[in-house]
Amino acid sequence: MEARVTERTLHFKQPAGTSRGVYTERKSWFIELTDGERKGVGECAPLPDLSCDASPDYAIILDKVCADFCRAGAIDYEALRPYPSMLFGLETALLNLQRGDRLFDTAFSRGEEGIPINGLVWMGRYDEMLQRLEQKLEQGFRCVKLKVGAIDFEQELDLVKRIRERFSFHEVELRLDANGGFKYDEALYKLELLSQYAIHSIEQPIKAGQWFYMSELCRESPLPIALDEELIGVNDPEMKAHMLSVIKPRYIVLKPSLHGGMQGCREWIDMAREQGIGSWITSALESNVGLNAIAQLASDVYGDHIRMPQGLGTGQLFTDNIPMPLEIRGEQLWRCQ
Repeated sequence: MEARVTERTLHFKQPAGTSRGVYTERKSWFIELTDGERKGVGECAPLPDLSCDASPDYAIILDKVCADFCRAGAIDYEALRPYPSMLFGLETALLNLQRGDRLFDTAFSRGEEGIPINGLVWMGRYDEMLQRLEQKLEQGFRCVKLKVGAIDFEQELDLVKRIRERFSFHEVELRLDANGGFKYDEALYKLELLSQYAIHSIEQPIKAGQWFYMSELCRESPLPIALDEELIGVNDPEMKAHMLSVIKPRYIVLKPSLHGGMQGCREWIDMAREQGIGSWITSALESNVGLNAIAQLASDVYGDHIRMPQGLGTGQLFTDNIPMPLEIRGEQLWRCQ
């Protein structure tokens, strides 16, 4: 087995705003495995200042990970727990080499079913967010996720109110993602104000690492809370189970590049199910190579006929994305055959 690593920078069509800042481009590394006859490709896409394995020496570490894999002929999952984006890229490349384009034998992978996805409205000025929201609704999305926590809260609240004046919760499901943007001493008040508009859930209302405060919010909040950034860097199985039992969220949101690769996400989902916690899978601004693998993973984890919208609508973000047989039809992502 041989491995080759290449680096590529992707450019956003529009600046992607979060409470942590604005992305205009993102860097990915691609692992290409070959056994002399077959080839497999996987994407390693850490996010600066967010991924637990993002570092200035990322490329050097990745080269060593690939060399170790080629020597051993197998993935050392325990050794790669601290490197989720590298593990995800390696898992994807190996599955691609072994199984071809159909990483898992599911209805989605065979092109027989689509996966429902949410429409994503990035942070921006009030008028920009309103315009983006209108576009998502016109495109047929009935589940919309709004990034909040960056502009004036009163404007964000007004945006949510406007949506509900036009569409009931039966017509449009609203999800919010604060990316840790609320201060703890203001969070519960803001959640109470938002709760009057029939919100499905809010992701990571306060910054990660505040287990006591987050558990209190989950207990007191009138809105269901989903953990996202809170899961980053929690790689030990015992620590995962402990964190879920302490915080007791309603949902967890899983990104393979951030939360342990494919195997790590399966681990999180199994543990959450044992504690009655729901979940969904989302991409982390990967190219179509990563998005394709994440969508196929979701179809394998949750089975055919997925009903809960997943966060897989990022394939049209880049001006120079890598072509893959993915297509959004209405509010569903499909693999074309």
